[in-house]
Amino acid sequence: MRRLIAALALALLGGAAQAQSLPQWGYARDGRTCDGYARAPIETLKGLCAGLVLAPPPAGLPPSKRTLHMPRTLLALPGGDWLVVDLGTWDPGRGSVWRLTPKPGGEPTLRRLLTGLDLPHTLAVGPDGQVYLGEMSRIRRFDPDATDPQATLTPVIEGLPDNRLHENRHPLSAFIFDGDGSLLVNVGAPSDQCPPKPGEARCAEAERHAAVWRFGYEGAGRWASKPSVFARGLRNSLAMVRTRAGTILQAENSIDVPDPAWPPEELNVLKAGAHYGWPYCMGANQPAPAWKAKKVACAPYRKPARLLPPHGAPLDLIEYRGAMFPELAGRLIVSLHGYQPTGSRLLAYELDAAGLPTASKPLDLTPGWRAVKGRRPAGAPVGLAVATDGAIWVADDRNGAILRLARDRR
Repeated sequence: MRRLIAALALALLGGAAQAQSLPQWGYARDGRTCDGYARAPIETLKGLCAGLVLAPPPAGLPPSKRTLHMPRTLLALPGGDWLVVDLGTWDPGRGSVWRLTPKPGGEPTLRRLLTGLDLPHTLAVGPDGQVYLGEMSRIRRFDPDATDPQATLTPVIEGLPDNRLHENRHPLSAFIFDGDGSLLVNVGAPSDQCPPKPGEARCAEAERHAAVWRFGYEGAGRWASKPSVFARGLRNSLAMVRTRAGTILQAENSIDVPDPAWPPEELNVLKAGAHYGWPYCMGANQPAPAWKAKKVACAPYRKPARLLPPHGAPLDLIEYRGAMFPELAGRLIVSLHGYQPTGSRLLAYELDAAGLPTASKPLDLTPGWRAVKGRRPAGAPVGLAVATDGAIWVADDRNGAILRLARDRR
């Protein structure tokens, strides 16, 4: 029964359960390199290439046999090392954080810093310069340079919704820091569409869940113990970023329906106090199937700034400001994790001077990342990060890989 529940949960968290039925194979190597790393057989935008920092052998390995089981997010450290969050499995207490020292042309060095974590996801540097880690129901900080980093784990935010994997669907506590140091934290929806019960005209879940909570910064590494609701009507806000212009952008994972062309995912500009429609309205303010009979009005809800590919499952956003790719300067890069044809790629959207997405067509940075037997698996990008040299690092969780997009110098 436990395995059945876990499989159902995975199906509802970006399609990973469907991917389990695919043959297991990894990234093939043919001796070519990408800026010093083994070249991954991925088709990229002209002028770019993908290198394998870490990956299972070409024959592939199931997650249980890997050193890094499900790498989700990355954080660059001064000096060239990286922190890697490993979800482990979708069971609480199986996650970890590793310190990775890259080695171009060889295998990186890995050292496990933290163990026994509950569905870890986000890593970020706080306003005090310390490293913060989001787990299923809490945020803690730690010192990655300590002799025993595990002993330095300190609670920062406790009591976030403990969304287990039964009927609840979105247990990960992604977060970002706002310009004033406050924490903006994803609190995912406990259901897909919150179908109305007899005599119910509104969804009670949408009052505080399916929202972004704000914990005000009190200074000296302390935050308010009780949050306010910053924005609501957001089914799953794993992907958030504060642009240099101060705009808060969120990529919405929309509802699960059989139609492969609807609903689109959303790119939203978050404003304090705004409601973005879940569970009543999706995409371009269209009624959700579960609420059509209630004749809900969609006009009051804030519309998306851009529509993203349907069922693409956006899981991270970064604003590119590196030196390696001038053509990407100021663009918003989105990781699409979904197993459907709209997923398995990275898109780059143009932003204006105010940090708002424009109407221009996005650049597809990885147009050929679908599965090719004996050559590559379907990509499953999650966390994105920019290194000091401007290279874009990507965590590929389903395939246990870490990749590096660099300038193609052939």
